[in-house]
Amino acid sequence: MRLGMIIKCEECIGCYNCFLTCQDEFCGNAYEGYAAAAPKEGHNWMRISEMERGQYPRVKMAYTPKTCMHCEDAKCIEASENNAVYRRPDGIVVIDPVKAVGQKQIVGSCPYRVIEWNEKEQLPQKCNMCAHLLDRGEKQPRCVESCPTNAIIFGDLDDDKSEIAQLIKQGATAQLTPEFHLKEKVRYTGLSKRFVAGTVVFKDKNESAINALVEICGKKETKQTRANEFGDFEFEGLEVNESYNLKISHPGYEEVKLQCSTSADTHIGEIYLTPQV
Repeated sequence: MRLGMIIKCEECIGCYNCFLTCQDEFCGNAYEGYAAAAPKEGHNWMRISEMERGQYPRVKMAYTPKTCMHCEDAKCIEASENNAVYRRPDGIVVIDPVKAVGQKQIVGSCPYRVIEWNEKEQLPQKCNMCAHLLDRGEKQPRCVESCPTNAIIFGDLDDDKSEIAQLIKQGATAQLTPEFHLKEKVRYTGLSKRFVAGTVVFKDKNESAINALVEICGKKETKQTRANEFGDFEFEGLEVNESYNLKISHPGYEEVKLQCSTSADTHIGEIYLTPQV
């Protein structure tokens, strides 16, 4: 058994429930053998990265929760002395609250920078997937339990029937920073890439071009969508710094072709369709 998580960024609404329940569980509360009490301020074992995307009039927020990745090749284990950081048989990476006292080098060893230093206890601390709760029979860590949109999935990576294993097998997940090569057991879906959006208008009627066919074509992919009741369309999850060709069509109107780049999230603006002569 190897326990892990999948964080579905496309489902995260930035409510901070995961952050708050983590603090509720560990701030001021010690669990012998698992974790010393975390301070009531300054520690964020679950962090929410907020990024504003796009430009007026198409602006939206992207949220990326980040916590300990419980890596198979954990640098914190390598940096610790006397087995102060260890991997449990179920794959959870734990900082021993007694052996790790004074070992500040553990904090700087994490490439993800998710290990905090408890100045009062002189102790490095981080997420341990609520191991104390799991060991007493709970099915999920607190962050998973409290997520209102089910944006965090918890389960056994080695159980082929589990949702988490199936998503990974389908190739639907990604590592947050794959260049670290740490074999992280926390993976992601819906990580922000780029979007291209716009609005299609019938020029002769000055009305929204409802149901206009919009196609975007790049080096690696081609996608299609239809303009909605407001004439709006959007393509999400496009590759960064790529050139794309747009084609907009509707029966009875001249086809429009445009080029765009995904060096940034882009709103093209209004695209006018002219009646065929």
